[in-house]
Amino acid sequence: MKKPMSVVVAATAVTGALLLGGCAGSPRMSVQESCDFLQQDTFKPTGNQQQQSQQIADHYQETADKVAPEISEHIQKMADIMKKAAGTSLGTRSAEQTQELTALNNKIGEVCK
Repeated sequence: MKKPMSVVVAATAVTGALLLGGCAGSPRMSVQESCDFLQQDTFKPTGNQQQQSQQIADHYQETADKVAPEISEHIQKMADIMKKAAGTSLGTRSAEQTQELTALNNKIGEVCK
């Protein structure tokens, strides 16, 4: 049985609206593509410590939005930590935040074995 044209048009319209509206999310890299991307990332912040912390937070956020979900959750947490660091008077990380960043980095390393 042939589907009525209105059903096909409606399904296409809904799919297009989801894609354009962001509900379907932007395309993400595969795990392997994400790992390759991270291996080649050469981001270098500039400015004072506070500016650098904010630039790192922004870079982590942009990266988290691109990479595979298995990796993005860790990078998102890293971005959140760096946002907190950037919000301090000196823009530095605490020893605990540095430990958290190291642990998250190690989790990414596990995914990218």
